[in-house]
Amino acid sequence: MGQLAVIEDWHAAVGAGDGARAGALFSDDVEVGGPRGSGHGRAFVVDWVGHAGIRLDPVRWYCGRDGVVVEQDARWTDQATGELGAPVRLATAFTVVDGRIARVLRYSDTGAALAVLGLERSDEVARRKATPG
Repeated sequence: MGQLAVIEDWHAAVGAGDGARAGALFSDDVEVGGPRGSGHGRAFVVDWVGHAGIRLDPVRWYCGRDGVVVEQDARWTDQATGELGAPVRLATAFTVVDGRIARVLRYSDTGAALAVLGLERSDEVARRKATPG
């Protein structure tokens, strides 16, 4: 499975709140980071997916030799109403090794996510299918 397909599957699993499915896409010692902290390991990711209440809708994809950045509209589920909140644009940098996600880092700015992987706006993938969610 190519790196873009792995990341598409991850988006679908996160959108469904399926921690086990998302966890199967990660390396055992995956590095995870974002504005609310960081962690390592598949169990960390499975737990996060299970309680995050987030839906990530891909908007743009950037691909390079060292990884992929996906610009996304993130929406969190309101715990009181169960409704999705207003979208917030963010970007996630992924590193895929041997068909498994080895690193996933979330940024509030697409430029910062691109920079961490040495990518540029010109590395945008022209066409990706919509991720079912």
